[in-house]
This record gives sequence, structure tokens and C-alpha cells, in this order.
Amino acid sequence: MSSDKVAVIGGGPGGLCAARSVAEIGGEVLLIEQRDFLGGTPVAENYAGLTPHGEPAQPQIQQMIEAVTAHPKVEVKLGAELSALAGGPGAFVLTLRGSKGAETQTVECGAIIIATGFSHFDPGRATQMYGYFEFPDVITQADLEAMLSAHSVIRPSNGQAPERVCFIQCVGSRDRQIGNEYCSKVCCAVASKEAIEIRQLLPDSKVFIFYIDMRMYGFWENEIYWPAQEQHHVQYVKGLITEILPRGDRLLVRGEDTTMGRPMEVPMDLVVLSVGMEPSRGTREVAKLLGVKQDKYGFIEAVCGPLDPVGTDREAIFVCGAAFGPADLEDTVSSAASAAVRAVGYLRSLSAAAAN
Repeated sequence: MSSDKVAVIGGGPGGLCAARSVAEIGGEVLLIEQRDFLGGTPVAENYAGLTPHGEPAQPQIQQMIEAVTAHPKVEVKLGAELSALAGGPGAFVLTLRGSKGAETQTVECGAIIIATGFSHFDPGRATQMYGYFEFPDVITQADLEAMLSAHSVIRPSNGQAPERVCFIQCVGSRDRQIGNEYCSKVCCAVASKEAIEIRQLLPDSKVFIFYIDMRMYGFWENEIYWPAQEQHHVQYVKGLITEILPRGDRLLVRGEDTTMGRPMEVPMDLVVLSVGMEPSRGTREVAKLLGVKQDKYGFIEAVCGPLDPVGTDREAIFVCGAAFGPADLEDTVSSAASAAVRAVGYLRSLSAAAAN
């Protein structure tokens, strides 16, 4: 017997938007989240401001959460992980396992939306010579977001405000050696946003961004890239960073200024690694359990290309957000709404066929 319920796997911005969209067009929703809270990475990693305009992240995400949890057509299951799939399109049976060892349960749905998001690249891999686990003053963009959220950017080594801060771009992206040849899309804009926020919080600081190419999509060029330079005096340096070494109570950032074609060594108090996106553990595991195709990087493959970016190779299973590749928040919510329409449309077509 077919079910008219849509299961959304993942409770981050994509999953929240998909669940709300399904409910608002009259569908029943089961939202499944393995954590014990909704909001995904922006909540888990204490995002301070949203790119590109810097609006406070937490109130925006909380509004999305409240819109979902208050809707009568949405059922939320927290602390639950998918462990098995049975049945088929229109009549799937999902087995859910409690993430804290609770007993399993089965639920029925007619269609599935995968919204399992991404993970940040681990900068401690052996191929990265940036000293993330060696030097406390080498941090990631996610670490910096937590500082900005607390309105306190400090050097972890001594608790003091840094005078000189630099960002290193493309850590874990555009790197054939580690197999991540793709651009993670948002890192340049996030670095620019965070650089502006540092300058606002610490107006006497000097902030540098070392980059291969600055990639700004859509309106980001005028919204964030030029203001960072012209209004907030962030210094962009085209170059390749090869290593970070201790030098007194500072860090020595060593590499090549590729514009000038010469070596460079610059002292810094705080080094921020702009780490790229990789498929989350949830994305990899859910893809295998549902039997949907993955690309060579482990993201879920949208099989029909640019004209159908949310369809997978399994009927009635759709994908949104960073589960199918690097995505910003605008991409994520747009694809989530599209996946919601596709899922509800599919179920209504089954109902119409059954009625005839």
C-alpha cells in the first residue's frame, strides 16, 4: 500500500527548507535528524553571520526550525539514523536506529529527500603542511566562526587579540594530490566575510587573504569582495603557501607571491585555514543504504544534469543541498524547495493513477 508521506533525511538548512516546503503545499513530512537538535552545521559550529551580508546566523536558522516544528504536517525524529531500507517507490519502509542505542523502529513513506549535507575537510591530513594540530594559532574557518559568534577573536595560544591575521584559501579543495579537484565554492566568500568581521571587531588589526584565485559567484563580487578591500582594507595576496613555522611568539607563513614571482615570508599571529567541503559521513552512509549513485568524490550524483539537479538514479528518491556537491545556503534552500515539489508531485501522480 502506498504512503503519501515524504521522509526528509537531515535537519540542516536544506532539510528544514524541504520539510517546510512539502508541508506548505499540503504534504505529510517525516523529518529525520541524527543529532539531538535541528539546524545542522550552522548550529553545530556556531556560525556567526551568513554570507554574504553577515546577518546573524542563529536567529535566521531558529526561524527555519520554528516554522518546521510548529507545522502540524511535520513530524520530527531527533537522535535517529537510517539503518535499512525496504519496499519501493511509493511504499518505502525505513528502519531507524536511535543514535544513543535506543531500539529500532520502522516508518513508512512514499518518497525520500536526502539532505545530509557536508563535512569540512580535515586540515590535519598528512598532505597538508599547515600545522593545524601542531600550532594552536592555526585554526579553521569553522573555529573562527565560533569566535566571531562570541564576539571574541583571540589567539588560542595566549588569549590575546591578534594583530596580524591571514587566511589560506583552498585547503582541501582544488587539490589533485588528495583527490579533491573541485572548488568548494563558498570558501572565498566566507573568508572575505570573516575578514570584514575581524576588521570590525579589531579595527587595529591587519588581515591578509592568500589565494590561488578568488572565486566570487553571482553578486558576491560587489557585495563582499570589493567592500572587503575598499572599505575594510583587507589585503588580498595571490600566492601559494607551502609551510608554516614557529618564529618567536608568532607564526612564519612561508610561500610564493605568484604575482611578483618571488618567495615570501610573513609573520602572523593567527592563521585561518579556509577548508573545503567533503561529503558528510551521513551522505556516504545514506547513499549506500538507499542504493543511490555517488560520484567519484562520494557526493550523491544528480543523474540528469543541470536540468534536473535534484533527481537521483532511484525513482522517488531526491537530493538537495551539499549532499550532491559544494553548495552555498542559497543553492541549498533553492534545491530543497525543488526537491520538495518533485517529491509531492510524484506522490500525487501515484494517487491520481490509483484513482483512475
